[in-house]
Amino acid sequence: MEGPKVPARQPKRGRLWLNDGSCVRLRPERSNHVWAYGSVEDRTRDGRKLRMLNVVDEYTRECLAIRVARRLGAADVIDRATCGPTTDRSSQPPR
Repeated sequence: MEGPKVPARQPKRGRLWLNDGSCVRLRPERSNHVWAYGSVEDRTRDGRKLRMLNVVDEYTRECLAIRVARRLGAADVIDRATCGPTTDRSSQPPR
């Protein structure tokens, strides 16, 4: 066969991490098995920040807690995470 030679295609590698930086998802099997938490930010009429930390049970899709404050630090997130199941999922990947 004449002409340019094209190398054989390499097989795709299976990855443990997804493109968004998160790990392979654990499927919830029952209530209180997997909780997800994330934060939402908004501004009041006078322009001041208002932050909300939401905790959701992934099996029932029930909102378990909403913590509202002007400032939410790591201690607030840890307080909410320690009172739940052993598996938590964050909307932000770890850095």
